[in-house]
Amino acid sequence: MTDGAADLPVTRGAQPLARRRLLALTRSAAFRRGVVLAGLALLWQIAATVAASPLLLPSFTETAAALWDALLHDNLIPVTLASLSVLLKGYLLAIVLAVILVSLAVANSYLREALLTLTAMFNPLPAIALLPLAMLWFGLGETSLIFVLVHSVLWPFALATFTGFQSVPDTHRLVGRSYGLGGARYVAYILIPSALPSIISGLKIGWAFAWRTLIAAELVFGVSSSRGGLGWFIFRNRNELLTDKVFAGLVSVILIGLVVEFGLFRVLEAATVRRWGMQR
Repeated sequence: MTDGAADLPVTRGAQPLARRRLLALTRSAAFRRGVVLAGLALLWQIAATVAASPLLLPSFTETAAALWDALLHDNLIPVTLASLSVLLKGYLLAIVLAVILVSLAVANSYLREALLTLTAMFNPLPAIALLPLAMLWFGLGETSLIFVLVHSVLWPFALATFTGFQSVPDTHRLVGRSYGLGGARYVAYILIPSALPSIISGLKIGWAFAWRTLIAAELVFGVSSSRGGLGWFIFRNRNELLTDKVFAGLVSVILIGLVVEFGLFRVLEAATVRRWGMQR
C-alpha cells in the first residue's frame, strides 16, 4: 500500500506531461505537413485501386517500390545529382547577374528603366522556348541548359529584388543617409536587409522556375541526344512504358522541392525575417 501510494503522484504528474507533449506535437507545422502528405498518399492509393490500371495510374505502394528499386538498381541517385549540379550552376549565375543589374538600376534612372523594360520583355517568355536557340548556339551540352536556367531565374528574381528595394521605408533610407552610406554600402546595409522578404520570395520563385525548366529541358535532351539527368530518366521510362518508374521520377522531383522549400528557405526565413519580426 505504501509503495503504491508513493508511486501515484508520479503517475498523475506524468500523464499531463505526456498529454502536453502530444498536444505540442499535433500543433507543430511538421505534424500538419505529415498529415497532409499522408492524406494525399491515401487518396492516391484509393484512386489507383478504383482505376485498376497500373499502366495508367500505378498505386502509391507500387510507386514507392519502383522508387526504391530505381535508387538501388537504376542509377536514380547519380542522374539526380547530375541535374542538381547543373541547376546550381545556372541558379547561382543568375542570382549574381540579377544582383549586379538591380544594384546598377538602383544607382541610375536610365538603368532602372532598362531593367524594367527588359523584365517586361523577357519575364513572360518561357525559358524552355529558348532551348532550340540555345542548342543551336551552344550545342547539345551543359551550356545550353545553363543558358535557359539563367533566363528562367534572372528576370523573376531581379523583379522581386527591385520591387523589394522600391518598397524600403523612407525612414530606413534616411537612417542610411544620415550615417553617410552610399553606393554598395547603402545597398548592403540598408536596402538588402529591409527588402529581405521580397528577396527570399524571389529566390523561392527562381528556384521553382529553374527546377521545372531543367526537368523540361532534360526531357528535350532525352529526345534529341538520349542523355540527361532526372528528366531523361522520366523520359526513358515513359518510352519503355514503365509508368511506375515515371511516377517514381516525378515523386523524386516533388521530394527535392519539398526538401529545398522546408529544409532551406523556411530555415532561412526563420533565421532572418521571422526572427526580426518582418514576417509572420
